[in-house]
Amino acid sequence: AAVTMENVAVFDSPGKGRGLKATKEFWAGDVIFSEPSLAAVVFDSLAERICHSCFRRQEKLQKCSQCKFAHYCDRTCQRAGWAEHKLECGAIKAFGKAPNENIRLAARLMWRLDKEGSVVSDMLTTVEELEDHIADLQEDELKELKVDIHNFLDYWPRNSKQHTIDDISHLFGVINCNGFTVSDQRGLQAVGVGLFPNLCLVNHDCWPNCTVILNHGNQSAVNSMFHSQRRIELRSLGKIAEGEELTVAYVDFLNLSEERRRLLKTQYFFDCQCEHCRNRTKDDLKLAGREVDGLKPSEEQVKEATDYCFQMLEKMDKARLDGDYHEVVKICRDAIDRTEPVLADTHIYLLRMWSTLSEVQAYLQYFNDAATYSRKMVEGYMKLYPPNNAALGMAAMRAGVNHWQAGLIEVGHGMVCKAYAILLVTHGPTHPITKDLEAMRMQTEMELRMFKQNEYVYHSMRDAALQNKPMTMMHEPKGVEEGIKNLFHRRK
Repeated sequence: AAVTMENVAVFDSPGKGRGLKATKEFWAGDVIFSEPSLAAVVFDSLAERICHSCFRRQEKLQKCSQCKFAHYCDRTCQRAGWAEHKLECGAIKAFGKAPNENIRLAARLMWRLDKEGSVVSDMLTTVEELEDHIADLQEDELKELKVDIHNFLDYWPRNSKQHTIDDISHLFGVINCNGFTVSDQRGLQAVGVGLFPNLCLVNHDCWPNCTVILNHGNQSAVNSMFHSQRRIELRSLGKIAEGEELTVAYVDFLNLSEERRRLLKTQYFFDCQCEHCRNRTKDDLKLAGREVDGLKPSEEQVKEATDYCFQMLEKMDKARLDGDYHEVVKICRDAIDRTEPVLADTHIYLLRMWSTLSEVQAYLQYFNDAATYSRKMVEGYMKLYPPNNAALGMAAMRAGVNHWQAGLIEVGHGMVCKAYAILLVTHGPTHPITKDLEAMRMQTEMELRMFKQNEYVYHSMRDAALQNKPMTMMHEPKGVEEGIKNLFHRRK
């Protein structure tokens, strides 16, 4: 059932402009509201690999025979997407090519508003009322805006309703600061951008009481009307009192307060006044030295190790972009060997090293290594993040998989359970990732029982299963559930 907007009210949030507050009490994991996009488009770079209607990743997509640009899973998706694509299809043909994602999104929004009027059902705000922050743009951003507007005018059909330059630039400004990235069906990759007007009203806090998740309708109802429902859900992370303001984090809390404020200022044009920024909460932990038996390294040593680690992170990012994974491992190892004795287990640069090393080692199938470093990463995250945080849940899931792949079933099962508990709140029980985790939890529980009954039998079965089909794992836990099902049930 769609959660309507009855649970929230628009109000003037002191120092923040408009905001949303709860009109009743909520508990952890409650869906406060869900909202379909007013319009959404697939990124330019993924236009041929993602369905333009349901935003799923598919190997084989069928392209629209008219414009040759839009791609769909099948006829069902094509029909579901036709209302949104119809005018776009003709415009792309006439223009000779598809314009960039911003222009495509602006046009889809304009067509929809022209057709349905400024207040589409359940909207608490009109698009006109949303902030565009054009006055705050830098010179280079203004140049880009002008180019986009110019191309938009060329692309916009003569027989569609004509609009003023001001209205068009307002729309681009709104997309620029309010566009929300849309992920694929597993929630693991950003594949497009959409506008969700009610979500735009939810203000930022670095330590928020809500989270936003994309939930692509009910996965089993593939041929029903939900097939292409791209909905966001605003979910409560803990108890929220009636009348309390609802907030989400626009940037990752793992950044230092100064860096978060810089990002918020450049991307969203406001100065964050939240308690965690004012008090620089946990900044000390994020750059701390390692304390052993009451002995601390000097400030000078910590600074030196911090700077070194930062330089190595830049080198590592480059090697990673080049796809040179053995070089990534070498850089990470050097940095860790040199800085781990000096830096605390909550130091954010060290955490990034551990995170990357565990990811790459899992990819290269060095599972013991991957397990060691993903465990350190999760233990550090637990000291920094709020308890119900999606990034913490996903990290625990990764660590659980790495331990399970390494045959460390007890810690693996514990991590999977921890991830499952968090994702039940942040993603909810019907989300595909939560379902994957549920399957993993049952699997690791069964293996743990076997392990406790007879370790020797457990390991020999496990080795046989792994020799039969080595479990591969790409960067993201995609093929995990296939791996689980294949661990014991080998059919020749």
